[in-house]
Amino acid sequence: MDLTPKAIQEVVHPTAAFSPEHEDGALDSGHDQAQLTWANSLLNPCNRIDSLDYPKDVLWRIDGCAGLGTQYYAIPLFIAPIPPIRMDVFIPENQPPLLRHQLDLNLAFHTKDSERLSRLAITRHIIRTLHLWVATEFEDIESFADFYRKTPFGTRLVFENLSLDIRQIQVKIGPNHYLERQLLSVPQLAAIWGQEITFPEEVDFFDVDVVKVLHDSVCLARIKGQLYIFKALTSGAKYLYHELKILSTIPPHSNVIPRPVHVVKKTCHFGAKKAVAGFTTVYQPKGSLRDILPQARIHDQLHAAKQFKWSIQLTTAIKHLRDTTGTYYPDLRLDNVVLSANDDIIMVDFEQRGVWCEFAAPEVNSVEYVRLVAVEERIAEDVREKYLDILSELVPNYARLENDQYTNPEDGYNLSWVCLSPIEQEAAEVYMLGRVLWCIFEGVSGPQKAAIWQSYRLESDLEFPEYQRTPPELRDLIDRCTRGRRETLSRMVQRQGSILVLRNRPAAEQTPEGVQAAARAFWEDELQVAEDFIALRSRQKADGTWKDNYYNRPTVREVLAELERLREKLCC
Repeated sequence: MDLTPKAIQEVVHPTAAFSPEHEDGALDSGHDQAQLTWANSLLNPCNRIDSLDYPKDVLWRIDGCAGLGTQYYAIPLFIAPIPPIRMDVFIPENQPPLLRHQLDLNLAFHTKDSERLSRLAITRHIIRTLHLWVATEFEDIESFADFYRKTPFGTRLVFENLSLDIRQIQVKIGPNHYLERQLLSVPQLAAIWGQEITFPEEVDFFDVDVVKVLHDSVCLARIKGQLYIFKALTSGAKYLYHELKILSTIPPHSNVIPRPVHVVKKTCHFGAKKAVAGFTTVYQPKGSLRDILPQARIHDQLHAAKQFKWSIQLTTAIKHLRDTTGTYYPDLRLDNVVLSANDDIIMVDFEQRGVWCEFAAPEVNSVEYVRLVAVEERIAEDVREKYLDILSELVPNYARLENDQYTNPEDGYNLSWVCLSPIEQEAAEVYMLGRVLWCIFEGVSGPQKAAIWQSYRLESDLEFPEYQRTPPELRDLIDRCTRGRRETLSRMVQRQGSILVLRNRPAAEQTPEGVQAAARAFWEDELQVAEDFIALRSRQKADGTWKDNYYNRPTVREVLAELERLREKLCC
């Protein structure tokens, strides 16, 4: 089955439980040679791209992609300095198999980093299209540069169609006035947060020079000759402001990202308000554990002393957050753990959006599965209403939290976590910590090999909870941290290259319809388990018998003590 955005609803998300069944042959596999004709053959010159060579004096660069291969971070190389306008390119989701194959769209679905993305046809096709568009739609490069600087923050370049002929692609400009209307000024935020928050130094938007876009919300940028991480969100402001508030109030800790260095203000087009468009933090050039761990393992540089050091530092940081702020940290995965210049752990990303189910605790997933079905407009109304009723009982003010406007909620916007008690939240953090400890001691990028939504430069050869390198004494601790874990979709359906296949099934049985049927059966079971768990929790909370640490996992403090004991035993 092809990796397309449609596969998310029909396979990867719990919404697959309610996707319509397709007759054999109704879904495109992208590999069905029996149906080849001259009209759809790559031997036909009409079906081939004329060129993927970069133009002379190339004007653009693509730094990465998101949106499952539909959003590309486009950087104009002819503008200096480059302000963080974030004029990303968006392409249509649904494309015929021939076009997806020609443009490597299945590969782009799971390829995020610029190095591998630069080799794909879609990247070169976009750059060639933008080059032609600037040359034909603007008087000269200077006029486009002037337009670029004046456009609203987060303005989109939308390809209304895709064609093998770049001259046939229609590029439309989508000014993001809606985002700028959401942005708030420093005085407005100060009035909301009160006097206890001290704002960092203010910097003008156009004094920020983008060096490289690292993620959909993170740029490496230069301000007055110094490199920083610039954080901004083009999808909305509420998570940005929530993170800024958290980072401004967390007591300092050596293993937690320091408080922001600057707030970045931009003059908006409506009312000429000078609003906070983002903030900067200290740049850690060594990168995240996601990329560091497999490299260290391959080069035999991943030793027990270093692994225990990182594990203890990470656990200490989580304990610090619990002891000093009382807030929860739902984003514990290797991407959000970076190394300092001294090889010390630094926790980053405090938007509190959470992680996908491959990392998250089962009790969190129970609520998240319900939420995903409840908000999916393509599902039948009676099904949605059923799950909306469950969600509204768990989080009575869920509609207010789903609103785009920033409302300064005390516990953030993560519905799957705000309905949990502090003890439940700690138990869920310990679950994620156990998964990360497994990654650290096995030396892999993530708990799942061939993850559907993202591939890595060095793919894991293991899948949690398989053990190869973890000391036996530590395996018991990881198993106790992850009590209650359930089988994941990857045990039935996995990514093989750039297609979805049934795991451990012969080629003759591999059909898109078979993949979808397996996913539907999996998600039907998982949703039933989620409903039963939520109902049990509600009944026992009502009669006073509910045990918040339902799976009897250790506390963060107990994990820390065990790690320190094992380090003393194994590293001396």
